[in-house]
Amino acid sequence: MILKTLLTGIALQCAVTAADAQSLDYEFFKARVEPIFLQKRPGHTRCVVCHAERSNNAFRLEKLPAGGSSWTEEQSRRNYEMASRLVVPGKPDSSLLLLQPLAPEAGGNPYHSGGRQFETKNDPRWKILAEWVAGRAARAGRAY
Repeated sequence: MILKTLLTGIALQCAVTAADAQSLDYEFFKARVEPIFLQKRPGHTRCVVCHAERSNNAFRLEKLPAGGSSWTEEQSRRNYEMASRLVVPGKPDSSLLLLQPLAPEAGGNPYHSGGRQFETKNDPRWKILAEWVAGRAARAGRAY
């Protein structure tokens, strides 16, 4: 219970307004970030397994459609809104979405019960999340 309260408090502190969320690039999220939540990595379960149907924490993804391997447009929008609440636009190192799954030795939060999805900030997937939060992709105006 204490852990849940702590995580909720941290999430609320990291919450962004709708205007801030708009500064995050939805197309980059959908093309590059959202697939990370579906990827199976050796020694880990997929993020969607714990953060969809069974989730009782600050990060809740949409349940995949029956027989589906990806989300609908509407579900992706809801995932984007959820993830946007857990980041501080422009500040990846202050964003709960990046700190929870990062190993504590690399500066991550020690309270992620789902294991260390990212051992270091050099993990290519962590870098994609950081790029989205930092807004570098949008500023560069590149295609995804």
